[in-house]
Amino acid sequence: MSNLSHYFIAIPLNHALKDYFSIWQDSLKEQLPYKQWPHKEDLHITLKFLGPVEPNKLNDLINKLKGIEQLKEFELTVGTIGTFGNPLKPRVLWAGVEKTDELVVLHNQVEECAERVGFAKENREYRPHITLAKKWAEGRNNGSLAGIKNSYNDQRKLYVKEVVIYQIFPSKSPKYEIIQSYHLA
Repeated sequence: MSNLSHYFIAIPLNHALKDYFSIWQDSLKEQLPYKQWPHKEDLHITLKFLGPVEPNKLNDLINKLKGIEQLKEFELTVGTIGTFGNPLKPRVLWAGVEKTDELVVLHNQVEECAERVGFAKENREYRPHITLAKKWAEGRNNGSLAGIKNSYNDQRKLYVKEVVIYQIFPSKSPKYEIIQSYHLA
């Protein structure tokens, strides 16, 4: 089972937003001791992490997800800085994503489709975000998170027109490749 490819379902960012958040990353790298800074082409908003998936199950999911194409395109506000984990050395640094009604509906439909083909339902509350960095480097603390959060509070618009399934290639950079795309109405 460990030879199976890993996948997740996400909202891709447009090139302008990838460039914008990449500039944030470049600046933040000098201030915060994270071990991993995702490639700008890997920036996205996760809807559902799938993990390792059998090919037949993946094909079933690809077909089930076609139903989301009936949802209408919508707009989100993205930006501001937040963290997950210990406030003094948080495990994840992220850019915020507005949790609109349309996003909740999309997320719920993705969860339902995945559940119908045998994926476990996520029990944690959905907290949409764009991961900018992860894995705090112990022993280093060269930046004030409070000051950083105040400095990076600019927000931008994202027009959600597409949902994709990414395949993960851990040894590559960028490490995510789109294998299926769904266009919203």
